[in-house]
Amino acid sequence: MTDNRIEGAATGLNGKIKSALGNLTGDSKLQLDGKFDEVKGKALDTYGRAIDKLDELSDRAPADLREQVKTGLDFARRKPLLTTGILAGLALLIAGSGRRRS
Repeated sequence: MTDNRIEGAATGLNGKIKSALGNLTGDSKLQLDGKFDEVKGKALDTYGRAIDKLDELSDRAPADLREQVKTGLDFARRKPLLTTGILAGLALLIAGSGRRRS
């Protein structure tokens, strides 16, 4: 289990508590903060699950590539936002390269 999944669970739980307190007190800002933390917690957990799965798959990589794969996964663990941005940018480039220009 990655630190992202642990942090995600803690953040999500904290968000639920904030949201419940906001509902009890009628504090809409606290409710909104709680919902934001819940979503953030789910995102961190999902990211952590993806890293865990990639870690499992890296064990099946060819022996000469395992070190590079592990290095990439370590980078993804240390810099999750940058990794997500890089992957999103690559996805946009790939999606845009398939379009026909008029």
